[in-house]
Amino acid sequence: MVPQTDPKAGYLAYKAEIDEAIQRVLQSGWYILGQEVSAFEQEFAAYLGVNHATGAGNGTDALELALRAYDVGPGDLVFTVSHTAVATVAAIELVGAIPALVDIDPETYTIDPDSLEAALAKPPKGRPKAIIPVHLYGNPVDMPAILEIARHHELVVIEDCAQSHGATLNGRMTGSWGDIAAFSFYPTKNLGALGDGGMVVTNDGSLAERVRLLQQYGWRQRYISDIPGGNSRLDELQAAILRVKLRHLESETTRRCELAGFYDSWLVNSGLSLPVVGTGVRHVYHQYVVRYSRRDSLAKYLKQQSINTLIHYPVPVHLQPAYLGRLPQVVGLPHTEQATREILSLPMYPQLTDEQVRHVCSTITQFQQYMGPP
Repeated sequence: MVPQTDPKAGYLAYKAEIDEAIQRVLQSGWYILGQEVSAFEQEFAAYLGVNHATGAGNGTDALELALRAYDVGPGDLVFTVSHTAVATVAAIELVGAIPALVDIDPETYTIDPDSLEAALAKPPKGRPKAIIPVHLYGNPVDMPAILEIARHHELVVIEDCAQSHGATLNGRMTGSWGDIAAFSFYPTKNLGALGDGGMVVTNDGSLAERVRLLQQYGWRQRYISDIPGGNSRLDELQAAILRVKLRHLESETTRRCELAGFYDSWLVNSGLSLPVVGTGVRHVYHQYVVRYSRRDSLAKYLKQQSINTLIHYPVPVHLQPAYLGRLPQVVGLPHTEQATREILSLPMYPQLTDEQVRHVCSTITQFQQYMGPP
């Protein structure tokens, strides 16, 4: 068990570290692509066990940069899931490519290799070019299976790691499996900034150089564009803050895993479907997601007891108004659509106390007693 320290004292110590980092940037007078960004890129790459990391303005930009680095563009098919933050699909369309959506595994909520194979056996119109596996909720995708499919079909693998900082599969970090990977540092992430931020990581030096060119106008020399590029930079203040928070990530991940263990134990006979963690997996519980046929009633009851929950995500991308009827589908998405009717994210963050988790679980038990068997 992780010792429960005084929350106020812990907060003040953490805040003092961040305040010091901010002051260091302000005193330096260097706010764009300086020493803090360079240092954070090196430290984050070392943490993941990859060779190269390049900061970006946000996680969506990071995915877009990864796609552009491989010249993914108009007419290209990119296979991914509909059960994800819409940013995954938005990034594909930002480069002019075509999102080809496949189903999820109903237990892990991540891309189903069998559904992917079925889609590749009869792809929609376009050139199959890439796969974006999404490590959703902090749970790693079955990367060996995805990589085998990718090799067979000669496809690029771009990991979406926006929710999986520190998650591992067979001892390897997410972000180190594919050809290239994208991270988000949105404030609610396990490793979150105090604003937007993102990172592109890879083991390929030439690919990393291309990402760096695309990130800032194609410049090797200031004001001279070698290739067409854009502007997506992680700023110095956010990098300095993220350097501090990276030092705390492992202890916070340990605490998330402990809290998940309490949920697992105290909800074992609740009638809810609990998170499934595969062999060799470290799930980092960006969200603790349960599944229940009376989800809406349970969420309403918990809210009445001042327990906030969320649904990640209530409507799959292919059924949202902006995408309805216009994305190609060659396979059905029954598991995706069923999951969105039943999933519920319970409170999960490192500062939760054991007593608060027990209260959530006992309130769920009260609901079950009140409602009776489903």
